[in-house]
Amino acid sequence: MNELTYAPLRRHRLWFWGGWFLVAVVWYVSLTPHPPDVSQAVWGDKWGHMLAYLALMFWFGQLYPRDKLQRLALLFIIMGVAIEFVQKATGYRSFEIADMLADAVGVLLASFMTARIALFAQLERFFDLKR
Repeated sequence: MNELTYAPLRRHRLWFWGGWFLVAVVWYVSLTPHPPDVSQAVWGDKWGHMLAYLALMFWFGQLYPRDKLQRLALLFIIMGVAIEFVQKATGYRSFEIADMLADAVGVLLASFMTARIALFAQLERFFDLKR
């Protein structure tokens, strides 16, 4: 396996919990009664959905071998769909299929990116050389 596309991480636990923090932020922003106002942006919140799920998939995609990417992608797409249904149940947030599609696009873009570079492993190597 090419070292640029996957390398086990020495600080896996730190990266892992950092990723779960991002998941918590996505859930919070998705369910808060007062989300950030992005109505002035082109495509409104769709860019936010895409970028959030791109970040999640890219982050967690760095933590596991490439053969796990499909399963990870499916989990994040399911999470995006689940959040939309939870939003519908809140009564103060809206349910949008376009949001689900934007989430999925972010996941798929990140899957493509993650399969090509092991950023976290390179960062660990870089900072270990600085010591």
